[in-house]
Order: sequence, then C-alpha cells, then structure tokens
Amino acid sequence: MTSYFRRRGEHAFTATDHTGGGWSTTEQHIAPMNGLIVHEIERHVGDDDKALARLSIDILGVLAIDDFELTVSVVRPGRTIELVEARVTQHGRDAVLARAWRLSAGDTSSVVGGGETCFPAPEEMPVWDMAALWPGGFIASLDVRRDPTTAPGRGRAWISTPLTLLDDEESSVLARWFGLLDTANGVAVRESPREWLFPNVDLTCHLQRQPTAPWLGLDTAVVFGAEGLGITESDAYDPNGRVGRVEQILTVRPAIAPGT
Repeated sequence: MTSYFRRRGEHAFTATDHTGGGWSTTEQHIAPMNGLIVHEIERHVGDDDKALARLSIDILGVLAIDDFELTVSVVRPGRTIELVEARVTQHGRDAVLARAWRLSAGDTSSVVGGGETCFPAPEEMPVWDMAALWPGGFIASLDVRRDPTTAPGRGRAWISTPLTLLDDEESSVLARWFGLLDTANGVAVRESPREWLFPNVDLTCHLQRQPTAPWLGLDTAVVFGAEGLGITESDAYDPNGRVGRVEQILTVRPAIAPGT
C-alpha cells in the first residue's frame, strides 16, 4: 500500500495503516487527513480563480484507522471571496470540522514584500529519524531532515513523503503540502512525549502564497504555559521560500498521573 487513504465512494474513504498516529498507533494522525480535506475541497469547488488563503481545522475527536465520510459544502459563496466547510464523520459522530477561506487570485508580484527570511534548503539539513521519537505508520512514512542545532521547543526541519494521499487519484501540491503540516508539533518537542502529553486540538494555517513543491519546511517554536495550555507556532516554507504561518493549540498534561 503506497497511499494514506482509499476511496470507497463519492464521500466515503478508508484509512490505511500509514495514517497511524504518534499518540496512539491505532488512531489516525491528523496530518494526512488535513491533506485529504484540501483535496476534497479542491475537487468540490473545481478550477476557478480563487486561492486557498486560510485553512482552520478543529479536531473534535479521535479517528480510528477505519472507514469514514468526508463532505464539503460552500458556506459563503462569492465571486471574489468564498468560505468552504469540510466535515469528517466516523461511526455516526463528527470527528473533524474544517473551514477554508478562498480569495480571488491575481498578479500582485509588483508589490511583493515582507515576511521573507532565509531558510536552508532540504539538502542542507541531515536526515533525522523522527520515528525514534514518535511511533505510528504516518511518522514512519516520512522523509525528515532536521537542523542539528534544534533544541527543546525550538527547531527547523524539512518534511516530505513518497506516499500519495489516495490510491489511483492525483492530488495537487497544495493538498500534499497540507498533508504534512500537522508534523509541526513533533519536530521540536519541548518535553519527551513519553513523560508529557501535548496533543494539538486544532491547526490554523494562513497563506501568503500557494506552495509550489510538496517539501514542507518548518521553523517551529513550542511554548508551554503554567496552566495546562501550550502553543506550537511555525513559519511554513517550500523550497522557494516562506509560504505562510501555522499555529496549533496544545493540551498539556503528564503522561502518567501524579501518585500512580
């Protein structure tokens, strides 16, 4: 099997073992699901002159590595601005809710400016065995290059995958790029995931342009607060430069409860 999902029908899919998550290998990692959501949004809206400007994902519950449904609807239609919603359901309950703003695209190259920083190319970073830190089929499927100066809570990495989102179905660079974004919470961990749990319950990405290559670069900072909350925030890149900004809310708690 060389894909994360198989299509069973117009809105019906099956997850493969390659989606296995880092917190539980019997549950789906949300990263490939995010890519599938973008794929289905693009499939629903067709080819037009709008570009994805923001994708916001709320994770309502865990997803088993099993059958599920994914539906897309237009919440706010418009000629230049459009809001699209995607809903993932499994075993009769909502599991993921996503909303995407799509804005009119045009040539603004004459006023490009701001937000650019220097980021090393993928070949300038050594291979990192992310699977030594995180279990699961998804992490095992990745090609990860990480800056050797990475420290707890701060680091840079490049990520790609040889797998496709769907069997026998072409996906865009945008969908494949989004299918890697949720790795941000795992490339520069502040504490060992064997001692602390810090899963994200959402992911929001704002784009300044569309990615042009499926390599995802992440310049990530992880912050833990004193009251069980945390934030993972990343500048996101492709090999041609900065693409946008990603943020995730974390729920932080000990892996083993005190006194047990």
